[in-house]
Amino acid sequence: MPAMNPTQIAQRLSEKFGSAILESLPEDKHPRVHVNAKDWRAIAEFLKSDEVMYFDFLLCLTSVDYVADNLLGVVYDLRSMTHRHEFAVKVLIDRDNPTCASVMDLWPAADWHEREAYDMMGIIFEGHSDLRRILLPEDWEGYPLRKDYVFPREYHGIPGTYELDWAQKPDYPA
Repeated sequence: MPAMNPTQIAQRLSEKFGSAILESLPEDKHPRVHVNAKDWRAIAEFLKSDEVMYFDFLLCLTSVDYVADNLLGVVYDLRSMTHRHEFAVKVLIDRDNPTCASVMDLWPAADWHEREAYDMMGIIFEGHSDLRRILLPEDWEGYPLRKDYVFPREYHGIPGTYELDWAQKPDYPA
């Protein structure tokens, strides 16, 4: 079966999922569709199992903060190694209730990517078998990649920032 172009992929998803496809951008530089978190799992299963599309490889999973819209996003870049086509799905998540279905059972590469999105953005991937921090200590408070995150002045006595008083520049050796 030949590779599908982004327009064909977007059309197939729209035919199958109708209004669950919130926006379709197959002509964009980053061809994709946008969906709500509640619809993601069914769409992911279809993308993986449909013989025509068969997206068998997760290239990347990226989290995004849309603080002005009170949303988080997770962008899944997918590839079919069999059919040699690529496409992305942007999942929109309520920032106040940041839950999204895990897809690590469909694409094992999602394991660490989901943990990173949890650690940095606070997105809870329901069904993930080991959702815990991957970059920060377990007792770290907050999610550093959220746009409204306030970096701590210190962590267990270790300074979090170093603010130099430029009016009193230290003398550095030449």
